[in-house]
Amino acid sequence: MTPLGHGDQVAAFRDAMAQGRMHHAWLLAGPQGVGKAMFAAAAAARYLAEGTDRPPAAPGLDVAEDHPTARLIAAGSHPDHRVLQRLPRDKTGDLARNITIDQVRALQPFFAVTPSMSPRRAVIIDAIDDLERPAANALLKNLEEPPADTLFLLISHAPGRLLPTIRSRCRLIRFGPLDDDVMTVAIRRMLPDIAEDEVAALVADGGGAPGRALRYAGLDLAGMDRALVQLARHGDPSGAERIVLAKSLALKAAQPRYELFLERLPAFIAGEAKQRSGDALVTAIALWEKARLLAEGAVRLSLDPQTTVFELATMAAGLAPAHGH
Repeated sequence: MTPLGHGDQVAAFRDAMAQGRMHHAWLLAGPQGVGKAMFAAAAAARYLAEGTDRPPAAPGLDVAEDHPTARLIAAGSHPDHRVLQRLPRDKTGDLARNITIDQVRALQPFFAVTPSMSPRRAVIIDAIDDLERPAANALLKNLEEPPADTLFLLISHAPGRLLPTIRSRCRLIRFGPLDDDVMTVAIRRMLPDIAEDEVAALVADGGGAPGRALRYAGLDLAGMDRALVQLARHGDPSGAERIVLAKSLALKAAQPRYELFLERLPAFIAGEAKQRSGDALVTAIALWEKARLLAEGAVRLSLDPQTTVFELATMAAGLAPAHGH
């Protein structure tokens, strides 16, 4: 499926294929969640499908679902397609911190045999930022002497941190945040049953990144924003609203919403600060700084969730013109 909102990037890739001047390595750089991984998946599928005896006729990067290339990739069994990502740890299931050198070395047998479905191969690394240094050096050897007709699609959220020798061997293609209209279409496409107010909240807080917005899906972001607006406009003299909010987010089952609150509260105060001036602006900036420090350390320091939420909600209430705590 052709990614939404990245027409120039799709055109650049399609033009390279059409002109027969496909660079062997593409560095897909931009903020996290804007669709780089979706672009890489679509580009790899199209590149492989174009090499078969059934090249797609669809525009963009689309490959029909019943095309052999698409079916095999969806099943995770395409012999000429590889994706390198951080692997889950055996004991905890959490993702490893890095993509290891062993994962990169495991590509060598893949490169040593002739491709099966066409003359082409495709490798996606999501994200190349996650490669440990020995793995980056091992990959560099493949980029310096790439196997014939092999396409590397390297996803990066922070290209400035990569080895200069890796960057210099790639064609850079940049991705930026999507506008609100495209964000709305993307969210509705992926969550067709979502309520309209939740769509609006996800678009507003997604920062132009559908991937980021989808992390909030199902967590009632709109309801959380309404509670924060209520605190910022009217305060909470009795403390009742803050107590209810703190208790609701302290439950073990509410951990995802608690983590969302820790991320959302400082951003909410920052948004309020942009609308203020004079003493109100000074107050909002001071509250934002306190909220940011508390929220950033809450999980790392294992702070009590109920107390943390109450304190952060108190900072939101501190934005009210006349508040009582």
